[in-house]
Amino acid sequence: MPITRRRIPVWLAIIAASLPMFMATLDNLVVTSALPVISRDISATIEQLQWVINAYALAFAAFMLMAVALGDRFGRRTVFLIGIVLFTGASALSALSSEPWMLIGSRALQGVGAAALMPLSLTLLAGSVSKRLRPAAIGIWGGISGLGVAVGPLIGGAVVEGWNWQAIFWLNVPIGILAIPLALIALPNSFGNRVRADVVGMLLAGFGVLGLVYGIVRGNDAGWDSTEVLASLIGGAALLAVFIFWELRTSSPLLPLRLFRDRSFTVANLVGVGFSFGIFGAVFILIQYLQIVQGHSPLEAGIMTTPWTLAPMIVAPLAGLLAPRIGTRLPIVVGLSLLAISMAWLAFVMTATTPYGELLPAFLIAGIGMGLVFAPSATAVLANMVPDDHGKASGANSTLREIGTALGVAVLTAVFTGAGGTLTPTGYVGAAIPAVYVGAAVLALTAVIALAMPSGKRPREVAPSVGEELHELAEAH
Repeated sequence: MPITRRRIPVWLAIIAASLPMFMATLDNLVVTSALPVISRDISATIEQLQWVINAYALAFAAFMLMAVALGDRFGRRTVFLIGIVLFTGASALSALSSEPWMLIGSRALQGVGAAALMPLSLTLLAGSVSKRLRPAAIGIWGGISGLGVAVGPLIGGAVVEGWNWQAIFWLNVPIGILAIPLALIALPNSFGNRVRADVVGMLLAGFGVLGLVYGIVRGNDAGWDSTEVLASLIGGAALLAVFIFWELRTSSPLLPLRLFRDRSFTVANLVGVGFSFGIFGAVFILIQYLQIVQGHSPLEAGIMTTPWTLAPMIVAPLAGLLAPRIGTRLPIVVGLSLLAISMAWLAFVMTATTPYGELLPAFLIAGIGMGLVFAPSATAVLANMVPDDHGKASGANSTLREIGTALGVAVLTAVFTGAGGTLTPTGYVGAAIPAVYVGAAVLALTAVIALAMPSGKRPREVAPSVGEELHELAEAH
């Protein structure tokens, strides 16, 4: 008698794939909220604070596609579990850091662990759920990511205020320990094409992006025409050009450039870069505005931004469920437009004494906009990909989004420091306003680019209602 593999409930697969991603998402936003306290406690400059964020983002981006390739070769669940262990251990090292360089190094190690979590979580989930249920499952996956966004500032604020900033990293340890058995139980150890790892491609891309970000970060202090900055920017661009040349000719590319022949994939990735650049670059500026300028505690700042951070948890699953019927283009364009409006609103009303009532509508609009972008863009990335390309496609998307985050933080902070901004109550607002306007402009441009995305609608005769998808998701085993 043939042996039948035990079928895992869909809800359990969603939790197992999403919990580690939630951990990484929660950690990133908690750290951003804690930056003013970290700056005071370990005497970190604004340049060092950038690297606390960007060390994570760049390590994440550099190792993402390599993690996907290793997952294809040695088992996606296996590499996923290694990522959980590495991220959890690096969180403990971050908590034990007493100098800026120690925290930056630990955050880079966290980024390497997260590189195995984010893309493989989506790939493992997509492989564990039927094609009919996949949009709904991805919507819930996006909602759980939204939960990390929602509770991050609140948890971070409460922990920093009630204990210390180190505790925000200790929070990851029990989550990581719980995530390991869940992944073993609920996620099959799937494999992809077992090709040779493209180490050369990883090094070219990693050092190329690092060169660009380093040059941008150092531009104001060292001088944009200095040898240090010019060598970094030109060298980074040259390495990225060599990377493209290498990827076109190697037999086992880190990033198969053929994927970009698909318009949905290409535009979704451009959207990912622009979205991350504009929104997370602006968040880096705005979080510190609430604490440094307006004098709010970390917990108060977390509560104030709750309308912004809570909305994606509600909107993202609904957007994922509706995407098969209304398409992916419409919610993404609307979401990016709302984000551009909200950032411009915040820049327009920002003063040292702006009342919360004038910030609240922009926070709420931004949250709705983020929720409309999250799940449909993830669906658009995989829309026309064959199963063997799911890992590479989702990995490329996550990589480019992290590069967008690093560039956004670097560029908007360069605008801030170039305008004479300092981490003081009197030297912050005047420089923060043009930086946030730049973020708004990038988001508006990204909304225009998103118009080129295919509609992504499922044919009417096979499109189930939202109620049918919810029913199937609840009943599936």
